[in-house]
Amino acid sequence: MALILHNTLGNKYEEFKPIKEGFVGLYTCGPTVYNYPHIGNYRAYIFGDILKRFLIYKGYEVNHVMNITDVDDKTIRDSQIQNKTLKDFTSFYIEEFFKDRDLLNIIPANTYPRATSYINEMVKIIEKLKDKGFAYKSEDGSVYFDINKDKEYGKLSGLNISNLKENAKGRLNSDEYDKDSVFDFALWKAWDSKDGDVYWESSLGKGRPGWHIECSAMSESLLGKTFDIHTGGVDNIFPHHENEIAQSECANNQTFANYFLHNEHLQVNGQKMSKSLGNFYTLQDLIKKGINPIAFRYWIYTSQYGTKTNFTLETVSGCEIALNRLRDFYINLGDEFGEINIEYKNKIIEAMDNNLDTPKALAILWDLVKDSNINNSDKKATIKDFDNIFGFQLTNIKKEIIPNNILELVKEREEARVNKDWENSDRLRNQINLLGYEIKDTGTETKISKI
Repeated sequence: MALILHNTLGNKYEEFKPIKEGFVGLYTCGPTVYNYPHIGNYRAYIFGDILKRFLIYKGYEVNHVMNITDVDDKTIRDSQIQNKTLKDFTSFYIEEFFKDRDLLNIIPANTYPRATSYINEMVKIIEKLKDKGFAYKSEDGSVYFDINKDKEYGKLSGLNISNLKENAKGRLNSDEYDKDSVFDFALWKAWDSKDGDVYWESSLGKGRPGWHIECSAMSESLLGKTFDIHTGGVDNIFPHHENEIAQSECANNQTFANYFLHNEHLQVNGQKMSKSLGNFYTLQDLIKKGINPIAFRYWIYTSQYGTKTNFTLETVSGCEIALNRLRDFYINLGDEFGEINIEYKNKIIEAMDNNLDTPKALAILWDLVKDSNINNSDKKATIKDFDNIFGFQLTNIKKEIIPNNILELVKEREEARVNKDWENSDRLRNQINLLGYEIKDTGTETKISKI
């Protein structure tokens, strides 16, 4: 079965064919470490993890690079506000990101390059672009990419660049800008007083890199001049990924990445979740509200990565109920692992081969759960196999052993309830609670768990 992916480059569905058989070079735009990532950012990172898990499931060896942007306009600005060195400031948020990554059960990338460690590589690319006539130095000593020199500029975003270039008579020094702002962009920013002590001495002069050149240098250094797949959120398409393509392909005269995959926005009340709008949640916000990070991961799977999805606490809480049901079911299947059911395995591969159709894959998982024609041991082996794709940590769940004295109290309470002795039933519930256990009465059974 062939893996079909929607390639933003050309805006079409394509069969995935790696450069080297059996191997995949994967680059994910990682966090800019000036604050805690919000859960909209984590949709992009979980999407990259879904893709990576499925590639591994299909037998590929994946070399995954996720960059850390530890120098840009925002990291410099906020480190100065906190009166910290850039390294101390960004190191804190890098560690916080890694903690969140682990809570979400995202497989660590092979490499997490920090932009500040690749300044020399960036300078080499910029010098190459200058020598080829694609870049020029401005009056203040900054170096800009001349988009009018790149005949293919705009091929990723699909903007009508031929018209826009006529109006692109200025330069833009800011790292991020609006979709309508088509200007020459900064490759190297000459030092000014706002940068404080953040600068590097180079053949380009005293200064620091622009944001876009960072990813080009890190991906080339770790994956080569051409690699297989580049992922990120749709907000990265323009200008960031467009500019990466321009500077890399003009410098090297070869394709930058063969496939670009982008996940859609996570919205709140119909608006994109973003720090600038103040309508965001961090992962710690969800945890404080009692939501398991893996339940958020489960919720991400309920929407196809290329569709916008609206976040509410209610829908994620509903997914936590479903996740807990799945975990309880898996535990209660017993301790024996039988054979993986090939029919269901083929079904889930077919769903994921169709541009990573995670909602359908989830539906197939629940069909398996409800299928009475499959014995428990085979069902357990198949669900365990599927969790290599889902990452719900089912194999980490241990069946809770309830002490005999608690079970005796539960039995007494059940007898009191049968006799409608509600006062004694409440007394026994309180006693069980004081001993560190909680009772939940459902319509058909009583569940006991540690508080």
